Amino acid sequence: QVQLVESGGGLVQAGGSLRLSCAASGRTFSSYTMGWFRQAPGKEREFVAGISYGGGTTYYSDSVKGRFTISRDNAKNMVYMQMSSLKPEDTAVYYCAAAFGVVRPSRYDYWGPGTQVTVSS
Repeated sequence: QVQLVESGGGLVQAGGSLRLSCAASGRTFSSYTMGWFRQAPGKEREFVAGISYGGGTTYYSDSVKGRFTISRDNAKNMVYMQMSSLKPEDTAVYYCAAAFGVVRPSRYDYWGPGTQVTVSS
């Protein structure tokens, strides 16, 4: 089982940057593909970015491609998302998620509680 806790959210002006972190518990972190999702008020949760268990494959939604970068440090059980050129439409609660052993999972098994990101115009 994996427990996830996000951090790094906050209030930032449009055009600014933030780095989200996700700390994972468990000895098998390197076996999990990790993803970032977000949910804005009144909207469904949407996929943002994913990184395979070894870190060799990353993928992004079209809305963040070129602005966000996902990375991981398996030695520290951490996954990160560097967010740049932030827009007001990036405002949402951001969630970290884990899926065992699949490079591009169709579902994620474990979720963190989320961290709020607010981008002001």
